[in-house]
Amino acid sequence: QVQLVESGGGLVQAGGSLRLSCAHSGGTFSSYDMGWFRQAPGKEREFVGGIRWSGVVINYVDSVKGRFTISKDNAKNTVYLQMNVLKPEDTAVYYCAARRLTAAPWDIDGVAYWGKGTLVTVSS
Repeated sequence: QVQLVESGGGLVQAGGSLRLSCAHSGGTFSSYDMGWFRQAPGKEREFVGGIRWSGVVINYVDSVKGRFTISKDNAKNTVYLQMNVLKPEDTAVYYCAARRLTAAPWDIDGVAYWGKGTLVTVSS
């Protein structure tokens, strides 16, 4: 059973940075595309960005392009989300996600495994 455990969330001022980590265990890391979603209070969960098993980044939601970067360390079975120039509207619970390899766009229904989430709060 694949388990995903996020860490690195917290409170940061606008303009600051955070790096989220997601540790993958219980399965073969290279068998999954990895992604990040977020859910702000009162809003639906939205896709943030994803990275293929090969390390090629799929895409980012427009609102984070140029500010967020996804990367992975295969030796550590870990995927990262580096978040820079954070804005109050980035405040959300961030979820790590794993899906089986596919060329299809990311969507919630395609996620095979979820982490429990880590809260990011950006103060103005």
